[in-house]
Parts: sequence; structure tokens; C-alpha cells
Amino acid sequence: MFGSKILPAIFLAIVNVSALAVEKVATRQDQTCVATCGKVCYWQEDIDEAVKQGYSLHQSGQTVGSNDYPHQYNNREGFDFPGQAPYYEFPILSSFDPYDGGSPGADRVVFNEAGDYQGAITHTGASGNNFVECT
Repeated sequence: MFGSKILPAIFLAIVNVSALAVEKVATRQDQTCVATCGKVCYWQEDIDEAVKQGYSLHQSGQTVGSNDYPHQYNNREGFDFPGQAPYYEFPILSSFDPYDGGSPGADRVVFNEAGDYQGAITHTGASGNNFVECT
């Protein structure tokens, strides 16, 4: 049914996809956690991507998702961020995919009016709708 050339091509395609997945995981393992939210470790590239996306939306006056991200974060918990308020929160996903709507998950990056990263916060381990700082 299958030609003798089709099966080897399918096998090679599967091997190539598997090799790329292993390479991505190996690359991530060589990096250092910048923020750990619950049990999720975020690398600098994850944080940079989320801040860049959130800040770009903020600058253009656009939002995504039913909670209109990014939106102002009032820091009711009193975290000691390095920069000046106002602060804005934007989801950072444990899947490491950019947030583009839908469920925001538990984790957020916080940036200021200048687009500078201020910290990472999470609902994981917090009571009610509060946040705790990621370590």
C-alpha cells in the first residue's frame, strides 16, 4: 500500500520533530530560573516575551482576553518593586506560549509605564484573588 520511499520519509519527519523537541528541552535545562511561580520556572526569554507583548499592547491602547490584559495593577499586596508606579500586569503562561486571550492562568509579569520589568506574581499559594511574589 505504501511505497518504499514514503515510510522512510515519514520516519525521518518523526525523528526530526523529536530531535527538535529534545533540543528545546535541553536548551531550557541549561538556563537559570529568573522567577519560579508555584512549580513553574520562567527563564529570562519567557519574561522578556511576556513584558514585550504586554507593553506593546499597553502602548497601542489595546487589550486581550475577557479581563482586558494588560491592565493596571494596584499592588494592594505591597510588593517592593524597583520602579515607580503605575504598574501593569500581563499573563505569563506555564505553557511558555504568548498570551493572546482565553484563560490567563495564575501567573503574571508586572511592568511599569516605561515597560520595565518589575517582578512576577502568582495566584498560586495566595488566598482569595490575591497574589504572592514569585521567587
